[in-house]
This record gives sequence, C-alpha cells and structure tokens, in this order.
Amino acid sequence: MTRTKFDEQLEELHISMIKMGSLCEEAISLSARSLEELDEKLETRVFSLETEIDQMEREIETKCMRLLLHQQPVARDLRAVSAALKMISDMERIGDQAADIVELVPYIAQSEWRGRIRITDMAKKTVSMVTESIEAFVKKDMQLAQNVIDKDDEVDDLFLKVKQELMDFVRSQNVDAEPALDLLMAAKYFERIGDHAVNVAEWVQYSITGIHKSSEHHLGK
Repeated sequence: MTRTKFDEQLEELHISMIKMGSLCEEAISLSARSLEELDEKLETRVFSLETEIDQMEREIETKCMRLLLHQQPVARDLRAVSAALKMISDMERIGDQAADIVELVPYIAQSEWRGRIRITDMAKKTVSMVTESIEAFVKKDMQLAQNVIDKDDEVDDLFLKVKQELMDFVRSQNVDAEPALDLLMAAKYFERIGDHAVNVAEWVQYSITGIHKSSEHHLGK
C-alpha cells in the first residue's frame, strides 16, 4: 500500500469515527429527552441508533485492522489507529447505555415524584461531555478534551446528590421504593456515559501527544 493510499484510508477512518460519534450524540440526547419528557415513542429511534452504532464499531474495527496489517505504520499513525480502537469501544458502550436508559422510562413515568429529582441536570451534563469529546477528536483539540475530563467530577457529584435526594424522598414520604431504584439506575447509566466520554477525551489526547494520562482509565465501567 502506498503512503497516499494509506493516508486516504486513514481519512476514511476519521470520517467513520465522526459518524459513529454523531450517532452516539443523538442516542444519548434522545435518551435524556425521553427521560425528561417521558416520551416512550423515542425508544424505537434510540434502539435503532444502538444497532447502527454496533454496526459502525464492527466496520471501524475492520478498517483499523486493514490499516495495521497492510502497512507498517509510523508512530503517529499507530497512535491514531490504536486510539480509534479504544474510542469505538467506549462509544459502543454509550449507545448501549442510552438504550438502557430509555428502557427504564416506562417505569419511571409511573412515578409522580420524578420531577423533584435533579436527574435531568446529570443528563444535560453528560450529553455535553459526549458532544465535546467527539468535537475534541474532530478538531484535535487538547483543551476541549481536557474540559471533558474536568467535568467528570461534576457528574460524579450530581450522581451523589441524586442518590441522596432519592433516599431522602423515600424515607420522608414512605413511598414505594421501586421507582426510586429505576431513577437511580438511570442516573448510574448517565454517570457511566460520563466515564466513557472521559475515556474518549483521554484517547484523543493520547492520539495527539503519544502520552496517556493513566493506565487506570474507566474502560471497565
């Protein structure tokens, strides 16, 4: 494979990554909207997006393997391809967890006290993290990637607040705890999506600098 051909295929990889990222943005945005508006009709679209994201992951894996096998990449190229493989794993999990959230919406809709819990704050924050992590990849923007990483603590704090609000409400109102568990699970999914957005941002930084912040990133979450 000539260098020109390699560069063309690398650009195709980047375009596919951007497309997969946009699908993730739409999936998480719709799941957040579904939770806020209790619109169960959005579920079908989120499930369709999850399927598209899974398919894109397989296609991008194939492109990465082809690039690695057909030419000995230089260090910069190797970083880009290896980072892409890591990033699509996190993006695939974002799609899965967006689908997990909309599955909970019919149960959460039965709760009369859903609006008193600030889970929508978490949703908005994680949506912005996913959007900015993809934008950081597109622009190769170190600072934007760092902004995503810095927001992780904010999402973690919001999760703890949501958890405490749910506990306090159940105790004070003596209500059925099952809807609270559904809301807590949705909040946990948003927290995990935030973790995956951080992973994407860290791999963006690695693709630029060749240095990964820590071997203790959140891939297992």
